[in-house]
Amino acid sequence: MPSSSLTAYPLRPARVHEACGPSAASFALWTAALTGGDVIWVREGWRSEQLNPLGFQGLDPARLILAQTGDQNDTLAVGEEALRDGAAPFVVLELTAPIGLTTGRRLQLAARAGGTTGLCLIPEGMGSNAAETRWHCNPVFDAQDSTRQRWSLIKNKSGTCEAWNVRWDPEAHRVAVVSPVRE
Repeated sequence: MPSSSLTAYPLRPARVHEACGPSAASFALWTAALTGGDVIWVREGWRSEQLNPLGFQGLDPARLILAQTGDQNDTLAVGEEALRDGAAPFVVLELTAPIGLTTGRRLQLAARAGGTTGLCLIPEGMGSNAAETRWHCNPVFDAQDSTRQRWSLIKNKSGTCEAWNVRWDPEAHRVAVVSPVRE
């Protein structure tokens, strides 16, 4: 049974986390909106999907810096430098292949050095043992609320794993926990 508060969110600062599932990009955008600063989003340039920050009301597109790389090695290198630099409080890396423990640990050390929070968007079933938390994000279809989602914390180094139904509250500019619909 989900608790009334989102115990592991916002994400622990100066650590790297992971998100997967169909709503992982929304998870990243909502988290970015809460940071209050610039966001560096690193992805491979060959990807055909487009990120449209104008479609999300919580994040000012002027705060988004999109870096397109040649391959995953470049994505990891750019992401590591962005985390270590600390100029932006939040860095998102879109990964397309698994990363090893050494690479995951390098990202964690870079995040700690820069005081930056990192989020790796990963394909389902893939993840690094070095990640602080791993979230599975799904949309919840609701005719009255198109922002409703189900976030399941499937890995947590600092506590228990739980699940919550959430939505974006545009007036409060935050994530709100909502009760699941009774059937």
